[in-house]
Order: sequence, then C-alpha cells, then structure tokens
Amino acid sequence: MLAHHFTQAGLTEAAIEWWGTAGQRSLARSALVEGTEQLKRALDQIATLPATPALRREEIKLEVAFANALALTGDLVGGKEHYDRAFAIYDPAEHHPLTTRSGRDVGVTLLSFRSTCVWQLGYPAASRNDAERAVKNAREMGQATTLMYALYYAGRSYIFCGNYAAAHAQVDELIALADERASPYWKALGAASRGEIFALTESASDAVRAITSAGASLRSIGASLYEPRRLWHLAIAYAELGQADDARRCIDDAIDKVERSKEKWCEAEVHRIAGEIALKSPAPEKAEKHFERALGVARQQQAKSWELRAAMSLARLWRDQGKVQQARELLAPVYNWFTEGFDTRDLKEAKALLDELQG
Repeated sequence: MLAHHFTQAGLTEAAIEWWGTAGQRSLARSALVEGTEQLKRALDQIATLPATPALRREEIKLEVAFANALALTGDLVGGKEHYDRAFAIYDPAEHHPLTTRSGRDVGVTLLSFRSTCVWQLGYPAASRNDAERAVKNAREMGQATTLMYALYYAGRSYIFCGNYAAAHAQVDELIALADERASPYWKALGAASRGEIFALTESASDAVRAITSAGASLRSIGASLYEPRRLWHLAIAYAELGQADDARRCIDDAIDKVERSKEKWCEAEVHRIAGEIALKSPAPEKAEKHFERALGVARQQQAKSWELRAAMSLARLWRDQGKVQQARELLAPVYNWFTEGFDTRDLKEAKALLDELQG
C-alpha cells in the first residue's frame, strides 16, 4: 500500500524502495505471483529515472529477485533474460560491496541461480559452468555465506546432471561449513540435498531419514520454498522401499503444493514422478496421463531437460505396450534438439533408449 501511494504521489525513489521491499517479503513467504508483480513495479519505476551508480546497484538486486520469481513460477525464458541482463550490468569492482548489505555476493548469486535455470532450458554444460564459476569466485572472496550459497546451487546442478559423486562433495562441504558457522538454515538445506542424492542412488532408508529431518528443520524456521522437490524425492524413496501408500501421499502432496504455491518450475517433473509411481500401483493406467501432463507442461515452459525426462518415461511405457515406432518418434526430436551436455546422465540414457528403439 505504501509503495502504491508513493507511486501515485510521484515519489519515485521511495516507490522503488517500497515495491522492492514488498516483493522481497512476498517471495520470502512463497507468495510468488504477488512478489513477481511487486518487483516488476519496482523495475518499471527504475526505468523512469536517469541511471546512477546507486540506482544500478538497486536495479541489479531487483533484477536477480525478479528473475528468481519468474523462474520459480515457470517462466524460465523470462527468468534467464533477466539473469543475463543483471549480469550484463554487474561490475565486480563496483558492486561487490553489495555483499555486506545482502549477505552474499550478487555476482555469485547470479551465477548460482542461472545455473539451475539454464539446466532446465536444456543446457547442462552451461549449468555446470555457471555453478563451478560461482564456487570458484566464492572461494576467492572468502565470504562464508557466499560460499555456502554457491556450494548449495553447485550441488543442485550436479544432481540435475546426474553426477552424484560431485554433488555429494559439494553438499558435504556445505554441511561442514554450516556447522562451523552455526547456520541451521544452510545445514538443513544441505541435509535435504544429501537426502535427495540418497533417493537417486537407491539408498532409500537414508533418504527418508535425511529428507524428513531436514524438512522438519526447514518448516520450523518458516522455509517452505522448494518443498515440492523434497516431497518428490521422498516419494521416490518410499516407492523404492515398497511403501506405496507413503509414496502416493508424498507425490500427491507435491502436486498440491505446486498448485497452491505457484512454484511451477518443477511441475513437469512432479507429474513425471507421479507417473512412475503410478506404474508400480494397482492403477498403472494413470501413468500415461501423468507423463502426458509432464510433457505438456515442459513444452509450454520450454523446459527441454524436463521434456527429455518426460519423453523418456512415456517412450518406455509405449515400448512396453508394443508401440515402438510411436516411442521412437516421440523421443528422437527431443533428444536431437540438444547441442551439449551429452556426457550427462539423462542424455546418455536417452541415447541408449533411442538405440534400443531403433533396433
């Protein structure tokens, strides 16, 4: 309300500050749609003023927050455009002092967030490059919060790329540093990531313990962002243990939270996992609808990495139903779209599946 009144009164600098504050607070409570609109209003106000060093610093901060909000609500292309814009105007010498205000270096933050976004858009090698640059730059700065941030997102990039050993190394270092710095938030995030790795490497019992404990710690401090991701990995672990009811409960909860929170970045993968779980249930016929929903969402978001996973799941189902040609015609164009990252797990699996389908 204050931001609106400052805008109406023509007090632009005050309006920028208050729209930005409102947007950041909305994001902190996972009100993603509201946060996106508020941050956009702040950036619109900035565009009406002559550029100054102080305004540039504020613009970078808001561009990063706005890009995050877009990417989280599933506008990955828009998010990347704003990450790139922020990076284009970022000057390490001029803007590194922002670290003391935000708690982390904005350049490292940019690289870390962009690494996740570009992986989803279908560029695994670019994702690793951004993540590794972020960790390297953070180490050189010697600022603990910045390094914890970089390690967490590098771990995510490695998990997405299927390099679980490298992900483990990042996560272990993050947890050790969080312990040393008495940071329960980063320790809980690290523990959740460790649990996700367990779920993906068939250490299901360890996954359940780690994710459940980390989730409780994060909820106790009001951190609900990325909860659907924790839930889908928990569902994978329960399915591996043969606990079908728990697996369905977790994936249904993930689908519900995606819808209610508008955390749409992972909507395609949540439905794909729901399909994989349905295949092991008494109602396997539901799997195809989940895979088709995952495919549709991924295509709408231009999320090529999620599209590849959904296409592989549906192609395997059609193969098992004897529809080999349809499976091949579905998967081949998605795989052929990719131009890099062929050493990553998903692309290797897709190539092997295509070779099988082509006989």
